[in-house]
Amino acid sequence: MRPVPSVNVHAVKMRQSDKELFSFFIRGAHILELADIARLKHSAGSEIQGFQRPEIKAHVKAIADYLSGGDVLFPNAIILAIAADAKFLQKRGTKNASVDSASEVGVLSIPVRAGRKSAWIVDGQQRALALAGSGVPDLYVPVVAFVSSDITVHREQFILVNKARPLDKRLIDELLPTVGTVLPRDLSTRRLPSLLCAALADTPGSPFHQLVKRPSHAYHSAVVNDSTLINLMRRSLQDPRGALAAHVDTDGTADTDSMYRLLVSFWAAVKDVFPQAWGLPPDRSRLMHSVGLTAMGILMDQVMTRPGNFGGDYVAAKTILTRIAPYCRWTEGRWEALDRDWNDLQSTNKDQRLLSNYLIQLERDVSRASAA
Repeated sequence: MRPVPSVNVHAVKMRQSDKELFSFFIRGAHILELADIARLKHSAGSEIQGFQRPEIKAHVKAIADYLSGGDVLFPNAIILAIAADAKFLQKRGTKNASVDSASEVGVLSIPVRAGRKSAWIVDGQQRALALAGSGVPDLYVPVVAFVSSDITVHREQFILVNKARPLDKRLIDELLPTVGTVLPRDLSTRRLPSLLCAALADTPGSPFHQLVKRPSHAYHSAVVNDSTLINLMRRSLQDPRGALAAHVDTDGTADTDSMYRLLVSFWAAVKDVFPQAWGLPPDRSRLMHSVGLTAMGILMDQVMTRPGNFGGDYVAAKTILTRIAPYCRWTEGRWEALDRDWNDLQSTNKDQRLLSNYLIQLERDVSRASAA
């Protein structure tokens, strides 16, 4: 049996937690021979695969042009995850009492296989693409690699590396539900709304099924940005009086099943009470616009926390929404009490407050009148 060819590099090895780390230099043109780019996409079963953004061609070309310009400095390390079958052979005689003993020096051998790569790019895909297309075969670049074939670990590191960079927050939000490890506090608080958003978008029977636009894909029927839903759920969780916050125990444990049922009950009622406005593009329906969804999300907190409706009663929600329906102008006409045309309301804090305050007061008024 012929041995699997490999790329051999001088490397420094150390360990962090339960992972082996390596630092080395390699020809930039070889990186894509070893490493795959796990693009963010959805499988046929709507499971998230990969994590990397699409290639930014203009960015890649700019880097490639720079590299092709001659005498260049390229000190930015590319981060790789490598498979466990990479072999490290420590060099003899490298121990030195005056050197920190946390690291070892040796030769790292990374297999080069046809079809199935031995590594995955965690950070630096645009640079790797530029290096491959630059026509500069002998430029050596720094690499930091850790041993792991677990896509969840790759995603976690991708998020952490890009957290302080101008990475699309929607991309982070979509990836968060797939990361099960401990994250910084600000990301952990974002994880639950992202998980609920994914469930609403992908579950048949959800009123938002195939209506949500996400970085990885968008159904032809998608009309709602995931960030709008995530933000309204985050607000409901952070407000002690919020409908979702009511399903978080004092120890911080969240009853996600109850939250999901509540969301489905309320928004299914919205869909059924306003069928002519549901599922249309935002320029044809202000209900599907961020200003309408945000205002209705705030109304949800009032409607679904009412005594007797804690469990998210669809019938109760529909009854309440039916009472306010005659006063709503989602697709045509004019909001008389606001003195605004239906399509004049925009995604500004001022308009969101204006509409949400009106809907809250309207619901209170019609509910009192109905009880009288």
